[in-house]
Formats: sequence, structure tokens, C-alpha cells
Amino acid sequence: MKYVALVYYQESIINAMTEQEWHDLNQECVSGVERLTRLGHYLAGQALQPVDTATSVRVRDGEVLIADGPFAETKEQLAGFYLLDARDLDEALQLAGRIPPARFGTIEVRQVRELPPKDEGEPS
Repeated sequence: MKYVALVYYQESIINAMTEQEWHDLNQECVSGVERLTRLGHYLAGQALQPVDTATSVRVRDGEVLIADGPFAETKEQLAGFYLLDARDLDEALQLAGRIPPARFGTIEVRQVRELPPKDEGEPS
């Protein structure tokens, strides 16, 4: 089964790190991805730019509304994600517990919801 592990942390904690601490954390994440890949659990993932680069898009009554900033103001910001392959939620939680930024924030684990196949004969 596929699970997404959403990585949240307070950017202020990360911003307070020394250059060496930030480098070490990133190297730890790279090593973690290599380990997950070797074990067949890592499908994809990406780190995100800081939240101050976010732009939110909403459509209301057919009008596209664009706003600078994240979707929601929160204590912790979405920093990236891992797409994992795990046999069940317990294994996905175990894997998420080894994601290095969990020491600074929260890893939210959610099972991927597969969309149904497209009905034949419907336009693209």
C-alpha cells in the first residue's frame, strides 16, 4: 500500500540552525532515503522551498483567486513529503518515525487514495 509521509516543522527552528547543522540534517535525510530505497519502501519524495515562497489558488463561483502565502497559517509548516510503500499503517508509521525531521516537528502519515479508473468513452 502507498502512504504519504508529510514532513512538518517550524521553519524558525531550521532557520536558527548553523550552516553545518543544516548540512548534517540534509545528509541524514539523504542517507535515510538511500536506506528506504534499498529496502524497497521509497517511491518518491521532495523537499519544499520555505513557506514564504508559497502561493495559494482557490476557485470560488468560477473565479480563480490567488493569494501569497500558504493555505493555512500554522505553527508548523509543510516542508516536504515521502511517498512510501508499506504493507500496512503500522509499517508506514515505523518508517515515518525514522525520518530525521521528526525530531523537530511532525510527520503526518496518510494512506494514498487511488482514484477509480476513467470510464471508457468519456472525453479526456
